[in-house]
Amino acid sequence: MFGEQLASAIGASGIIAVLVVDNADSALPLSKALMDGGVDSMELTLRTPAALEALEQIRKNMPQMRAGVGTILTVEQVRQVKNAGAAFGVAPGCNPRILAAAKEVNLPFAPGIATPSDIEQALEFGCDVLKFFPAEPSGGMKYLKSIAAPYAHLGLKYVPLGGVSDANVGSYASDKLILAVGGSWLAPRDLINQGNWKQITDNASKARSVIDEARKAAVK
Repeated sequence: MFGEQLASAIGASGIIAVLVVDNADSALPLSKALMDGGVDSMELTLRTPAALEALEQIRKNMPQMRAGVGTILTVEQVRQVKNAGAAFGVAPGCNPRILAAAKEVNLPFAPGIATPSDIEQALEFGCDVLKFFPAEPSGGMKYLKSIAAPYAHLGLKYVPLGGVSDANVGSYASDKLILAVGGSWLAPRDLINQGNWKQITDNASKARSVIDEARKAAVK
């Protein structure tokens, strides 16, 4: 459902900035701050009314930023996100109604999984990129490796989110199961509202370096 080209591009980056945006006017400086730090994929969460307007501004003015939408909880939101031109959609769980709607409108989609049953539910709808959530409370990479093992031959890839931070991002990024990490710490809501673009760029740059180094070390 995600598509080879999109998955390859996000995989090359290795990180998706997960964002809560209260004011759509923040969208462009936020995108620039992230890209200046080497992060070119983001998930705008539908936790505020500004998310879709922010997406539209980014698509119009900064198309080089790969902007998706997360916290998709209803069928109507699937349609809104598709119509707004999101690069992809993400959900915290694995609701079959949401997956069916995403498949119907051809929206690349990563459902949330935390159990083997969730993985099998996602497979029913052709999903090959899965959000592992909540990653750290569920048991981190050790747990993910255990539940992913029976499906390894299918080539599934995972995006961990929940408890992932600059302290442990390298341990996730270095594993071949991981397409990209979800980075909610790169641009916390308070930094966005303060307009602290320099700190966001610094956070992104640090994460970029850690991920690159972790991947290089894993190949050796």
